[in-house]
Amino acid sequence: MDTELLRALLLFFASAALVIISGIFLAKYGDILADLMGWGRLWVGTILLAVATSLPELVTNLTAVTQDNPELAGGNILGANMVNMFTLAAVGLAFGGPFFFRRISPEQRYLVGVALLLTGLAVLFAGITPGVSVGKVGLASFLIPIVYLAGMRLVYVKRPTSRAVDVVIGSDTGLPRLRTAWLYFGGASVAVIGAAYTLALRAGEISEITGLSGGFVGVVAVALVTTMPEASTTIAAVRFNAVDLAIGGLYGSCAFNILVLALVDPFYRGGVLLDDLGAAHMAAGIAALLLMTAGLIQIVLRGRFRFLPPRPWLVLMCAGYLLSLLVVEQLE
Repeated sequence: MDTELLRALLLFFASAALVIISGIFLAKYGDILADLMGWGRLWVGTILLAVATSLPELVTNLTAVTQDNPELAGGNILGANMVNMFTLAAVGLAFGGPFFFRRISPEQRYLVGVALLLTGLAVLFAGITPGVSVGKVGLASFLIPIVYLAGMRLVYVKRPTSRAVDVVIGSDTGLPRLRTAWLYFGGASVAVIGAAYTLALRAGEISEITGLSGGFVGVVAVALVTTMPEASTTIAAVRFNAVDLAIGGLYGSCAFNILVLALVDPFYRGGVLLDDLGAAHMAAGIAALLLMTAGLIQIVLRGRFRFLPPRPWLVLMCAGYLLSLLVVEQLE
């Protein structure tokens, strides 16, 4: 094996390991903050956990667009949304099938709707290129943040809340102090950022050395690794019996990922970011929409419709993800 490739791979997987470990801490202290602040697991998952675990996508996209690599940026985001749904299906299969969905709050449907709308907007604007732009910033980059903020307001209003825990010296709640919880959560977030920066650089190297296209590397390799925080936090949250935190983190990440496309567009010197995405990106975006909708169906039904049992449905979601990867590879 080429020495440069071996070095890039070692750093790539070392960064991935740090991301996974950080994700476990994010889930643990995110769940604690949901109790300490009284915000509820859905809201903490949607905002704190989703944003923190999506930091790798943000860093990767900033790095990609400043290096004039829109294929990697778009592939990373749309591929990440696909992987998040694969994670949902895999965790659902591993942790109870119907019982898993019955532990999800019905209010999750508002978050899922926002994530679907944002992803649909990204696919729509990518498909109608060349689009309208202002100073090389696409119209979608102005619209997406507005929709995101309005959607988060809706999720906040509709969220199920929990009573805030008053933590004082000598209390017997078993929870750490609020300051300690924020410090651990912040430290894990910083670790994710550092690992993600190295991850993005190494992914670019691997793409150049192996000759793989930036779009395919983004949809498959980088998307898989940058969503490791989501995967590790989802598994950890479900093990903590915090299913709403896990689902909020996954769909909240899907929503924030689309916001990332709008945030990094001004840094792309080649024009409008969504205008430069190709057929493979469109396929990845449509696949993400279908998988997200499939997850929504089971969340709404809560695993109770006997003619649509969760386990076979979740297997089909996993198979759909793998089939989508083949389609993306053929379109590159």
